[in-house]
Formats: sequence, structure tokens, C-alpha cells
Amino acid sequence: MYNSPLPDRLKQARKKLGISQKELGVRVGMDESSASGRMNHYEKGRHVPDIQTLKKMANELKVPLNYFFCEDDQSAELAILIASLSDDEKISLIASLTQIENE
Repeated sequence: MYNSPLPDRLKQARKKLGISQKELGVRVGMDESSASGRMNHYEKGRHVPDIQTLKKMANELKVPLNYFFCEDDQSAELAILIASLSDDEKISLIASLTQIENE
């Protein structure tokens, strides 16, 4: 059975910003009375947010959408760093990584 990395990534990103489950839920448009419970279900893996909600969460948490699907911490950190690069920097990084791979 495959365990999704999404619940752990969501919790890590939220805690890194120092906001509560309820606060994140409200920021992404959930009703204040159910926001904490819904976010708890997402972080426990009981429910999976739809892609639009997940995009809103990514924006609020200042992480790229693919961060939620990284299976290890190094990949998650790379996803954040790569997302912060300019297009020219991304092209340069791709060239550098391609050169390393071909060595």
C-alpha cells in the first residue's frame, strides 16, 4: 500500500509558517466553523483536498504545488528552491544538471 506524502508535507509547511489548521483553512476559503476539522482530516490523510483547494493551500503556505507530492525531504526542499528561481536560473540549472548526468 502506498502512503501519500501529502498529509505530512501539508503539516510541515503549515507548521513552518506557524499558523493553525483553522487559520490555514479560513485563508483558503473554508467556513470558519469547519476549517480546523477539515484541515485535520487532510493532515491525517483521511481526506484528500481537491486540486483547486490544494493550489490555494500551496499559495498560502508559499510552496509549489509539487512540494506536496515529494516523497523525501531533499526533493521537497529542492522543489521549494527551484520554484524560487527565475526562468533563466532554471534553464541554467537544467544545463548544469544535464552536464553532471552526462559525465
